[in-house]
Amino acid sequence: MDSLNNFFQELYMNFNARKIDSVISHMTDNVKWANGMEGGYVYGHEGVREYWSKQFTMVSSRVTPLEIDPENGTVKVKVHQVVHDLNGKLLADETVYHFFHLQGNKIPEFEIGEKIKN
Repeated sequence: MDSLNNFFQELYMNFNARKIDSVISHMTDNVKWANGMEGGYVYGHEGVREYWSKQFTMVSSRVTPLEIDPENGTVKVKVHQVVHDLNGKLLADETVYHFFHLQGNKIPEFEIGEKIKN
């Protein structure tokens, strides 16, 4: 469990630091990644890279894992996400679940769950 916890803590830390290639290195080549801005999914390393590159030109976000819970091949991560526009205006301050499917130490699929009412 500690290694799984460390894996996801590092994943989110690198996302928040905009170390895109470091995060992508933990994904399978044909990853299916939820598009939280427009809905649907993006596919593969290039799809995720393009999605995040576009996202980072539109908003500034910080996502902090609160709980990491492995469940039958899926890891449920409760996160607190805060999103501002590039002028600093708060757009979202919410808690949601992220769901990661794992194949060994790689992520083949990522999904976003419902917002959690505070």
